[in-house]
Amino acid sequence: MPELPEVEVVKRSLINKMQNLIVKSVKINDGRLRYKIDINKIKKIIGLKFKKISRRSKYLIFFFNTDIVMLVHLGMTGKFFFINRKRIKYKTSFYYDINEDKDKKHDRIIFQLSNNQKLIYNDIRKFGFIKIIKRKNLEHSSHLKHLGPEPLSTKFNIVYFKNYIKGKKRTIKDLLMDQKFVSGLGNIYVNEILFFSGIRPLKKIKKLSNFEIQKIIKFSKKIISRAIKFGGSSIRDFSSISGKKGSFQQHFSVYGKKGENCSKIECMGKIKKIVIANRASFFCDKCQK
Repeated sequence: MPELPEVEVVKRSLINKMQNLIVKSVKINDGRLRYKIDINKIKKIIGLKFKKISRRSKYLIFFFNTDIVMLVHLGMTGKFFFINRKRIKYKTSFYYDINEDKDKKHDRIIFQLSNNQKLIYNDIRKFGFIKIIKRKNLEHSSHLKHLGPEPLSTKFNIVYFKNYIKGKKRTIKDLLMDQKFVSGLGNIYVNEILFFSGIRPLKKIKKLSNFEIQKIIKFSKKIISRAIKFGGSSIRDFSSISGKKGSFQQHFSVYGKKGENCSKIECMGKIKKIVIANRASFFCDKCQK
């Protein structure tokens, strides 16, 4: 599932390609996404010009030269492809590759743009969604209004952290996965953050020291920034021949490493796997306490 870094790179990729392009038509191959596409609403963007694309948590927000916006969540397998005027097909982030034989049957919505260019929304499992809403209602939408601060925000600090966990009996893994506490983190990066913080995923938040809280905040910011940088460094190369260049997944230290030796030089531990709330959690049995 694309998390904050992957969605941020999608945003940056599309800004470079789509700014000031006009939507000429919208073709819906299959509108049965998480929420069924409202045909009447999505037709309202025809003739409009893309002015800006922003991101909030794992959501993409497309702004036009009018008072409506397009809110997109990529779900588990959602992705965008962009086809330029030379018919060159580009992916827009580093968490997937182009496969012409398999991709076409999962192209759900095709936006025909000016200059004979296209934006394609592709989604295998159809857990993503696209909604058209009024700009004035954006921050009050059910998807955005309860989101916590983002990990890179200055609001995500030790004062906020300590105030939020007062009286709560949750585990640290559960807390970091809660979008109301901190928005944009998902299972993959939470595993990495806890590994570098030296904290086991099942540790109770009431037992966290100030030093441990500071480490969680520090590594949340560091790992997310690094992942964005890794993907963003090769945005211009996200074409069908780019392979896995720019993929932060090649540099995971703990996620998916069950049975391997801990990557910390001074540690003699091995990576263990447990399942928490139906999600795989990976940790070192020695250096994570």
